[in-house]
Amino acid sequence: MKKLSARRRHPLAAVVVLLLALAATGGLYAAFAPADKAQADTSAQSLAIDEGKKLYDVGCASCHGTGGQGSSDGPSLVGVGAAAVDFQVGTGRMPAQQPGPQIEKKKVQYSQGQIDQLAAYIASLGAGPNVPTSQEYNPAGSDVAKGGELFRTNCTQCHNFSGEGGALTNGKFAPDLEGVSAKHIYEAMQSGPQNMPSFPDTTMPTKQKQEIIAYIKTVNGSQSASPGGLKLGGLGPVSEGLFAWIFGLGALIAVAVWIAAHTAKAKKS
Repeated sequence: MKKLSARRRHPLAAVVVLLLALAATGGLYAAFAPADKAQADTSAQSLAIDEGKKLYDVGCASCHGTGGQGSSDGPSLVGVGAAAVDFQVGTGRMPAQQPGPQIEKKKVQYSQGQIDQLAAYIASLGAGPNVPTSQEYNPAGSDVAKGGELFRTNCTQCHNFSGEGGALTNGKFAPDLEGVSAKHIYEAMQSGPQNMPSFPDTTMPTKQKQEIIAYIKTVNGSQSASPGGLKLGGLGPVSEGLFAWIFGLGALIAVAVWIAAHTAKAKKS
């Protein structure tokens, strides 16, 4: 009888078991809650990719192929990344109206939400540069002088010294950078659209991109003045010399003709 009474459970044992069960339940919830959030994020991303593919099939597949592999009418989009899509579609260059040596900027055809969906789909085809965050392309506090050095070293050959663009070969041209958003300038440096080379972070770190953006915004800003008067496209001494040669020499020839004509009339009289 003593052994049986010794084996009896303590009256508080059931309470202890209940508390342990509740603690275990809380631990399980804490363990699985992040997984639920990750699963929700994955589902949202999958939905964006699916919607982006629908938009792609309607507006892009005819030139770039049904799987983004490219065709004779458009290059492959595998590996171009979300940044290239955000730039091309966000500036209205894509979808293109017609093939040509240069796809020009035009009115944007998609909302930003649709652009994000297209970018998600293209990014799923292959790894590429992501859409930059506002902290990455914000030029606040950047060194404008260093940005000018970087711009003159890497960009002036096509965009000229003040970013006003210029003609290239075979009907191509470097566009004017005035009024282009900091985000799109950053994405262009990341992805290298059309004739432009790409400048990934391994070649040009984020800080240097910000400095270039700061320079472009400064020289094309409303506070920027041209001490030499008419800047003639900012092309430098070549354009200024050509202007002086054509108009200056032309003016001299016109004056010489006028003097000769009046001299002949004076002699006849």
